[in-house]
Amino acid sequence: MPGRLYVVSTPIGNLEDITYRAVRTLKEVDWIACEDTRTTGHLLKHYEIRTKTLSYHDHNEMERAPELFARLLAGENGALVSDAGTPLLSDPGYRIVHGAVEAGITVEAIPGASALLAALVVSGLPTDQFHFGGFLPPKQGQRTRLLESLADEPATLVFYEAPHRIVETLGDIAAVLGNRDVVAARELTKLHEEVLRGTAAEIQAKLAARDSVRGEFVVLISKATEPDPDDTPIETAIELLVSAGIPRMDAIKQIARRRGLSKREVYKLVSVKPK
Repeated sequence: MPGRLYVVSTPIGNLEDITYRAVRTLKEVDWIACEDTRTTGHLLKHYEIRTKTLSYHDHNEMERAPELFARLLAGENGALVSDAGTPLLSDPGYRIVHGAVEAGITVEAIPGASALLAALVVSGLPTDQFHFGGFLPPKQGQRTRLLESLADEPATLVFYEAPHRIVETLGDIAAVLGNRDVVAARELTKLHEEVLRGTAAEIQAKLAARDSVRGEFVVLISKATEPDPDDTPIETAIELLVSAGIPRMDAIKQIARRRGLSKREVYKLVSVKPK
């Protein structure tokens, strides 16, 4: 008879943020698949959990998944955890969970901490609808195009971002989405937890003034609303975006969308012929 796979949420910082059920489950299963056995080892040691750990991360997921899948089919019970928070949210685990579901193996969630939800509920932004986009693309062009594609989304936008890219990313958000309310949360549940609120440009200025920026960020952006009338000449509006680092053709597309015009109409107004 096949075993069960438990998808177990672990703390995102404060070790007390784990459920009794999660601790019990981690003690009772035959093995725990984790991103980094050393990181998970600290948690297991704290709660005196002696269950065997197996590495399961982005670089070995394709090779490790069949092994774990075979163990489940053989009747073993396993737990899947990430380094912090809820597995599969921008973390490995899809292959083993998908394979288990396809084979009729029971998959149970042991819910708990999540940086995504922790940031959302303290943000002060609307929570009735939200769009989680994981980590933003590392390259500016791709990042800008993604933000453009979500500019009219009637939901709070939520992304993860690395500390070494956060200042640049906030600049892109300001250029593409303007003066929307933005929240940047880092080190949630930890000693140096910080939640910054304001426009993207305001938060960018605060972080850029620091000697260093640490901790992964959750960035939340207020949902799209009806834009205020904009009397700025189209050519001037385009040049403002270009000066912020947006390629001219991309700037033209943004202005077209904001003004409710077609790209061809804007091309004509600024004397730029489409290629």
